[in-house]
Amino acid sequence: MLTRYGWHRDEFYYVICGRHLAWGYPDQPPLTHLLARLLDVAGLAGLRLGALASHLGCMLVTAALAAEFGGRRRAQVLAAAAVAVSPLFMGASMFFGTTIMDQLLWAVTVLLVVRAVRSPSPWRWLASGISAGIGLENKQTVAVLLVGILVGLVVSKRDALRGPWPWMAGLVAAVCWLPNVVWDANHQWANVRMAGVLAGKTGGPIGSGVTFIAILVASPVLVVVAWAGVRRLRDGEHRWLVVTAITVVALFVLAGGKAYYPEPVFVVFIAAGAVAVEAAAAPRRLRPGWPVALGASFVAGAVVLLPVLPPAGASAIRPANPVLIETYGWPRLVAEIADASRRVRIATVTFTSNYGEAGALAFFARGVGLRLPVASGHNAYGDWGPPAGSDAAVLAVGEFDRPYLERFWASVTEIAPLTLPHGWTDEETVNHAAIYLCQQPRGTWAELWPRLRHLD
Repeated sequence: MLTRYGWHRDEFYYVICGRHLAWGYPDQPPLTHLLARLLDVAGLAGLRLGALASHLGCMLVTAALAAEFGGRRRAQVLAAAAVAVSPLFMGASMFFGTTIMDQLLWAVTVLLVVRAVRSPSPWRWLASGISAGIGLENKQTVAVLLVGILVGLVVSKRDALRGPWPWMAGLVAAVCWLPNVVWDANHQWANVRMAGVLAGKTGGPIGSGVTFIAILVASPVLVVVAWAGVRRLRDGEHRWLVVTAITVVALFVLAGGKAYYPEPVFVVFIAAGAVAVEAAAAPRRLRPGWPVALGASFVAGAVVLLPVLPPAGASAIRPANPVLIETYGWPRLVAEIADASRRVRIATVTFTSNYGEAGALAFFARGVGLRLPVASGHNAYGDWGPPAGSDAAVLAVGEFDRPYLERFWASVTEIAPLTLPHGWTDEETVNHAAIYLCQQPRGTWAELWPRLRHLD
């Protein structure tokens, strides 16, 4: 089941970025890329096991949070189970990447801060700073979490900020993040520009907010548990966490961030909600409806989010979840490119529209006898520069259209569309991706490259 379909385009990208080690990339800091390179020793199974381990970590940390909130074993088990079946977390565990790592590092940071606030000590605060710093080297969204924590403590727990250690924790986090910030500054703040591009794609605050609500209501069990957690936290010593969560969600929505960015903060509500459910059931066992509801949520989530369906089903549900079908068909795509290369013979370079196509070629081209250099202008590939081969006859592959390619080559001939069997659809087929032979370049690679690079 782990590798039933195949690689996701992002997994290609993370591994290949890990082979080009740096303190940053245009779209992310370096931690996940380094881990992906290490996990790739065991191939795709290694990456998927890494994703599952991170998901398990989220479950265990949420159970530990429930214990911090006074929950006993039943509350801890319920908290872990709610994370296990929640689409917010289950979907992220489908493949290894920055999202599942982000969820784990958010959860660990929140747990450590909760412990430091409840029972202050230099070591607890420093541990929380180190956790946040590691998180910032995975995804800059942790900075928003830290702002939310600060606002929550200022509003509802100001005493916790007295003394140097909370501020030392923040300094430790900043020092850990500094290498990535320096890299970004030396690359014209590529991460900032990338964030602007992504915000434009979400539809701004309205689009981000609507999607965020839609994702929440897709998990009724999570909503019930989380709401019970909100009610419990707002009346107790941990009410600063409610302010933190509100701040985090508001900042991401106002910035037009992706809807799943603030979701890891919900571990606090899941944990507190599990404690509330346990308290309501004591001294009886939990009502039978809870196992049934959790089981039903798991089955529904697994069908939509995990590779349970055959590829035809994954294609059919693509409007609801495009991730599944994106892990299918990459060897076929490479075989089609190899066939086109044999037909035209004169091509010396393969140039792709995105890192998914470039990554698939890097992993599967040799298996079909395709040995052309591969290049792309997409995100980090753009930083790695143009290929060594000639630009006189290039196979352009992907979501291009003829007018775009004709800006760079005077002669552009479509050879074949990229396809999936039985009319199934993925990102490439929906966007009418194709293979083109491009000749008569309007400049050298060095002259064309600045205009061929793109962030999205």
